[in-house]
Amino acid sequence: MTEQDYLLAWAIYGIAALGCLLVVFRMTGWMWRWVREPLRLLAAVLLLTPTATDASRDLYAPALAITALDIAFKVGTNVWKAVPDLALYGAIAFIVYLLFALLRWPLERAAARRRAEREAPVEEEDEPTLRELLERENAPEVDTRVDRNGDRRMRIEPRL
Repeated sequence: MTEQDYLLAWAIYGIAALGCLLVVFRMTGWMWRWVREPLRLLAAVLLLTPTATDASRDLYAPALAITALDIAFKVGTNVWKAVPDLALYGAIAFIVYLLFALLRWPLERAAARRRAEREAPVEEEDEPTLRELLERENAPEVDTRVDRNGDRRMRIEPRL
C-alpha cells in the first residue's frame, strides 16, 4: 500500500464515519439530552478512534474495524492493541464530557431562572384596601370600639 492509497483509504473512511455520525445524530435527536449526548459521544469514540497496526511504519487503522475483523476471522493479534485504545479514548472523552456537563449545569439553571424572571408577568401594585384608604390623609372617623371579647371591631361604620 502506497502513501497515497493509505491517505485515500483514510479519507474515504473519514467521510463514511461522518455519515454514520450524522445518522446517529438523527436517530438520537428525539431523546432526552442526558441520554442523547453520551450516546453520540460513544458513537464518535467508536468511529473515530485510531489504533496502530504497524508500529514500524506508523500505520493506523480504525480501532473498531480492527477489533471487528480480528474477532470475525479469529486472528486476535491486534485486538489486544485496539481494545485498550478504545477504552482509553472512551474514558478520556467521557471524563471531559462529565466536566463539561458539570460546568454547564449551574449555568443553565441560572439562565433558566433569569428567563423565568424575565417572562413572569409584571405584577401590578395591588389596589389599596379600605383600611389603607382610611388611614390616608383625609381619613373619616373610624369606629374604634371593642366587642364583648375585647377584640377591636374591624368593621367600618359610617357615623350618622
